[in-house]
Amino acid sequence: MADPYDPGREGAEMSFEGQMSYGDYLALDAILSAQAPLSDAHDEMLFIVQHQTSELWMRLMLHELSAARARIAADDLAPAFKMLARVARIMEQLNSAWDVLRTMTPSDYTRFRTALGASSGFQSWQYRLIEYAAGNRNPAMLKPHAHRPDILARLEAELARPSLYDEALRAAARAGLPVPEEVLTRDLRAPWTAHDGVEAVWRIVYDDPEAHWTLYDLAEKLVDFEDYFRRWRFNHVTTVERVIGLKRGTGGTGGVSYLRRMLEVELFPELWHLRTGL
Repeated sequence: MADPYDPGREGAEMSFEGQMSYGDYLALDAILSAQAPLSDAHDEMLFIVQHQTSELWMRLMLHELSAARARIAADDLAPAFKMLARVARIMEQLNSAWDVLRTMTPSDYTRFRTALGASSGFQSWQYRLIEYAAGNRNPAMLKPHAHRPDILARLEAELARPSLYDEALRAAARAGLPVPEEVLTRDLRAPWTAHDGVEAVWRIVYDDPEAHWTLYDLAEKLVDFEDYFRRWRFNHVTTVERVIGLKRGTGGTGGVSYLRRMLEVELFPELWHLRTGL
């Protein structure tokens, strides 16, 4: 019988005394000890891991969105396209995660739901940062974070800077397209409102893509992002309804009714509306 395979014979490092290992680099002790179920329900571990991994993906999304905005603001759009494409793929991962959570039945969830107290996904400050970064800016959603001055400061800072969509429109203006002045100087904290003048600008781009290829590519990257974002919201609604029906959410929201309202939110409305007239 042949000897068991030993990677060390081929040069693989097998001793990590005094040097960095895989677990050290990824801080796996901290990550894998961060799951602390509050009940003895089997499925609470699934619920915790689902949401913790989602928050990790959101962490990466914020990293990419921040860098993409900086590149767009500098008229260096090629790297921004790669970052935005990555954001869309991250959203795809978040969408796939709902398939795992949907293996939890209503009976499974009721065994630990009371342990959640008033905690709810709508209190995710990273998710709120993503929405603010994309342009869905609702200052009322600052309130759930008022008890954390550090988080509140991050959200306030986000509201003070141009959104991803604001930067895209500023890039269009610098490229010579007639973006309305009131759009370029708008109150950044205010929720985005569809603007006929903005739709007219994007119509110029879509009527002649070859002449405005960079902006055309940027517009389609934004649509890709929102497309996956919409799917994530839809899967969220479906999963919640499958697990709790029409009961109120743990955080006091209307549950499914609240999430259905979120389906109506458009991040880049003009990019969707113009398609009807093309």
